[in-house]
Amino acid sequence: MTSGDRGRPAPRIAVVGASAAGLAAVEGLRRAGWDGLLTLVGDEPHPPYDRPPLSKQVLSGSWEPDRTGLRSAEQLAGLDLDLRLGTRAAALDAAARRLTLDDAERTVLDCAGIVVATGVRPRTLPGTEGVAGVYVLRSLEDALALRERLAAPGRRLAVVGDGVLGAEAAAVATGLGHRVVLIGSGTAPMGRVLGAETGALLAAVHRAHGVELRAGRASGVVTGPDPAGGPDGRHVTGVRLADGGTVEADTVLVATGSVPAVDWLGPSGEAAAPGAEVAGAGARAAGGVRLDLADGLGCDAHCAAAPGVYGAGDVARWYHPVLGRTLRIEHRMNATEQGLAAARNLLAELDAERFGAPRPFAPVPYFWSDQFGLKLQAYGVLEGADRIEVLCLEKDPLRLAALHGREGRATGVLGAGLPPRTVRGLRALVAGDAPADWDEALAAFRTAVQG
Repeated sequence: MTSGDRGRPAPRIAVVGASAAGLAAVEGLRRAGWDGLLTLVGDEPHPPYDRPPLSKQVLSGSWEPDRTGLRSAEQLAGLDLDLRLGTRAAALDAAARRLTLDDAERTVLDCAGIVVATGVRPRTLPGTEGVAGVYVLRSLEDALALRERLAAPGRRLAVVGDGVLGAEAAAVATGLGHRVVLIGSGTAPMGRVLGAETGALLAAVHRAHGVELRAGRASGVVTGPDPAGGPDGRHVTGVRLADGGTVEADTVLVATGSVPAVDWLGPSGEAAAPGAEVAGAGARAAGGVRLDLADGLGCDAHCAAAPGVYGAGDVARWYHPVLGRTLRIEHRMNATEQGLAAARNLLAELDAERFGAPRPFAPVPYFWSDQFGLKLQAYGVLEGADRIEVLCLEKDPLRLAALHGREGRATGVLGAGLPPRTVRGLRALVAGDAPADWDEALAAFRTAVQG
């Protein structure tokens, strides 16, 4: 590796978050030719691993933890990383590009650039701290703890939150022989994203497999004495709903969403107000760079949050130049793509002559979910649609395609029970340099699906 100019240390880039996005960033940096120091900081003790299998294969027991690893030890060694696992980032001085670690030495790293890929943290219910039988599902340890709890059939599991994570976990737990109640604010799992018609299909699939769907907002849990004599002395016996009702349960999974992990960025400067111009576009504040932390790390179209500071993955809220609005996407594919984009654009900022010009990050988002053997796949943005066209294939309600639109433009396509190649064929409807006109996209969608 380079040793820098004579008498000077080699320049360093630090990637904070040993996640899928963080891994993509360090790999992208090395692949593009960065030969300086490269630090990867992760708050978990594990090398980068894949999170989507946690709520499916790991929870069900069909995978052991080692199968979630994204790279082998040899592959990571080949990146010549300064790898700091089990270490949290404590603070970032964005103006000075100085990163402080929460280790015993309070290590301070002076950097040429930083990529923030710290992801999100799960929300919890009030009053659940220390209560036995209450779980979240974000980390490998979370998945293994819940798997152990569900090892023997017959539990009464309440899943609070009917988004993709809650719905997947409910499907797995039902398959393991547990009585499951899925509690959500709407009438169907993932209804806020899928829309009423596709959501109703998914609801019917869950009910057909024995999942009880309960509309309501959880306000807390009901507890009783812990028969195992845990340190808190309390064990969950149910979920309390805002309307006064109660769902009996001896196990509760809280899957009510997440919060971007940006708390450690607060000391770096004054947080910008929501909608304010982010520092990557030139905004500054007296005494430091202004970071927009209103909903994740606010970034411009190049994933820049400030000069030399870039965001990637679940934590990053960036301006999508094709859609003309800011997005923060918690999808696996986006994490990898944005990690690569942030790495490329950081290098372009540091040395445009060597690494070329920065390029806007304008992906076609993709996500998938598997529930009771039904595969959902989507391209583009489904949420926030004001019109949805749903077509069943061959009059089979379990095989459908949907086109989502907003403000006269097509924004997303969805396939349920369809082969991946069929759904990929619909991607072109939402993959242009500008959002497609709804009527034109609808005509093309009907032709593609119905022939």
